[in-house]
Amino acid sequence: MRSTAAPAQRAIVVAVELPGADIPLDDDLAEALELTRAAGAQVVGSLGCRRAQVDPALFIGSGKTAELAEQVAAAQADLVIINQPLSPSQERNLERQLKCQVVDRIGLILDIFARRARSHEGKLQVELAQLRHLSTRLVRGWTHLERQKGGIGLRGPGESQLETDRRLLRVRLRQLEARLQRVVGQRVNSRRQRTRSETPTVALVGYTNSGKSTLFNALTASEVFAADLLFATLDSTLRRLELPDCEPLVLVDTVGFVRRLPHDLVAAFRSTLEEVRSASLLLHVVDGAREDQRQLMIDQVNGVLRDIGADQVPQIEVMNKIDLTDHPPARNGAAGGTERVWLSARSGAGLDLLRAAIGERFAAGLSHQRLHLPRCDGRLRAQVFSLAQVRHEEFQPDGSWSVEFDIRRRELQRLAPLLAAADALPATARPVEQ
Repeated sequence: MRSTAAPAQRAIVVAVELPGADIPLDDDLAEALELTRAAGAQVVGSLGCRRAQVDPALFIGSGKTAELAEQVAAAQADLVIINQPLSPSQERNLERQLKCQVVDRIGLILDIFARRARSHEGKLQVELAQLRHLSTRLVRGWTHLERQKGGIGLRGPGESQLETDRRLLRVRLRQLEARLQRVVGQRVNSRRQRTRSETPTVALVGYTNSGKSTLFNALTASEVFAADLLFATLDSTLRRLELPDCEPLVLVDTVGFVRRLPHDLVAAFRSTLEEVRSASLLLHVVDGAREDQRQLMIDQVNGVLRDIGADQVPQIEVMNKIDLTDHPPARNGAAGGTERVWLSARSGAGLDLLRAAIGERFAAGLSHQRLHLPRCDGRLRAQVFSLAQVRHEEFQPDGSWSVEFDIRRRELQRLAPLLAAADALPATARPVEQ
C-alpha cells in the first residue's frame, strides 16, 4: 500500500552565539538539532556562527546569509531553522535570500507543542500561543496584495484583506480564550476539591527530556507516554501516590521547560502551571548524566518557577539517569539546603530513597491507630475507611472487629464523636496511638 504521509522536510539548523550567551555555541547547536528532530524534520546540514551584534535586516549578516544560501542549494533543503527569535521582517528577508522557508526558535517550539498536544486543553493552549505568534506575521501571507498606498487608482484589496484577516484572527483569539477559560474553571474546581479534602500534591518539574515521565511511571505504576525526545510530554497527568507511613498524595507530571521558552507559551500554559504553583512539594528532576549542563538546567527551571510564582514551594532535587554514570544511589543535602536524591528512574536504583524522602515530608501529620470493638460498628467502619488509610482489618467469629490504620490528626478529630460512643467499652476498644 502506498504511504500517504508527507515526506519529512529537509532542514538546515543554524545556531548563533551572541554576547553574554549562557551556553557554548556547540551545546546550543546540539539542542537545536534535538529540537529539529523532535519536530519531525530531517537534518541535512548545520551552521554555527558568532556575532557581536544582531543584523537588523538578516540577523546573521549578509556574508553568513550568502554562505547559508549556498549550503541550502547544495543540500536541496526546503527549511532553515534559526535557533534564535527572529522579527517578522528578518524572517521575510532571509526567505527571499535563501529561497526556502525560515523558522525561528519560537516557531519551532510551537510546532513541537502542536505535535504533542493530545488533550482538549493542550490543543487550545497551543493554538492560542500559535495565533498570538502569527498575529505579528500576517503580512507574509499577502505579499501579492502590497498596494498599500492611498490615492486614486492605487487603492487595492491588500489593506482591506489584511484588516479582515486581523479581525478574524482577533475573533478566533477571543473564542479560544473563552473556551480555555471554561477548561481552566474545571481545573480550578478539581484543585479546590483536592484542597478541601486536604490531599497534598507533589509536582514533577524539570528541564525537557530529564526523565520526568519515566519517574512518574516508576512511582505510580502508570503507563504515561515516555520517550527520549524533547517535550515528549505536554499534557499534565495526575495519579494517586501511596507511600508507607504517609498520607495519600497526588503526583502531577508537567510539561518540561527549556531555555528561552517563548513567552506566549508560558502565558498559554499558565493554567496548567498553576498545578505547580499550588503544589505542596516539587520534585525537580535533573539529568544527572549531563554534568557539564546540570547547573544551567537547574537555573533555567528555577527561573521559570520564579516567573510563575512557584519559587517558594519546597523542592527535592532528583538527580536522574545515574545508570549512565558511575554515581551510586544516594540521598544528601545540596547547596542552599535543598535535599538531593541520586537515582535512576529507568533501572529503579534509588527509588526507595526518594520514596523515603517524600514520605518524611508528609508523615508528620499522621497518627497510627489500632481499634478493636466487640461487635462491628458499621457507621464507625465506614468513617474509618473514608477518612483513613486502612492497613489491616480482621473480623472474628464472635462478631468483634479489629482494624489498624493511619489517619491525619485533623481527621482523627472528626472521628471523635463516634469514638466517644465507645467509652462504655473495655479499654481494648479504645484507639491506641503508636
